[in-house]
Amino acid sequence: MAHLPLTLVYRQKFILDSLKESAGTKEKIAEQCVPQITKAIDLIIDALNKKKKILLCGNGGSAADAQHLATEFVIRMNPAITRPGIPAIALSTDSSNLTAGANDIGYDNVFARSVEALGNEGDILIGISTSGNSESVNKAFRKAKEKRLTTIGFLGKDGGASKELVDLAIIIPSQDTQRIQEGHITVGHIIFQQVEQEMFG
Repeated sequence: MAHLPLTLVYRQKFILDSLKESAGTKEKIAEQCVPQITKAIDLIIDALNKKKKILLCGNGGSAADAQHLATEFVIRMNPAITRPGIPAIALSTDSSNLTAGANDIGYDNVFARSVEALGNEGDILIGISTSGNSESVNKAFRKAKEKRLTTIGFLGKDGGASKELVDLAIIIPSQDTQRIQEGHITVGHIIFQQVEQEMFG
């Protein structure tokens, strides 16, 4: 049997190593993050029972995660559950708002400005940052604290500056941005699915 080309061997090794690393990160989340995930579920259910809403923000891939998770809340997670829409807004989806804010008040302020405009006491702000050092997200956390919102950070690495700014930090135990992002969407799905189940299932 012919030997595999060297490039294919390296490629297959990379695929297998990546899958093992991703699985390993999930195992570390199970070991280290369950209390924080449980607390996030409690905070969100409490806020929703008080007719509050969820705001989400992040940059790049984290903006996509914010949009993804907001949609899961507004539409649904489990098609077997019939429920009303849950009020959730991704602050990164309005291009006119983002570009005007970046032009007029500086990009670092765009999420904080939306929190100022849309956030009310008792709402929840979920900020997503793989490093915890995204200033646009951290300024949103600071503004949320001023307005008495509850803040949850989906973070990575050592939690960065964000971990000191939030009421609850969920820090994915990895140094790799891709693994952290995978952890964020997994944790988000777990939280949101359980909220939906407990409130409407």
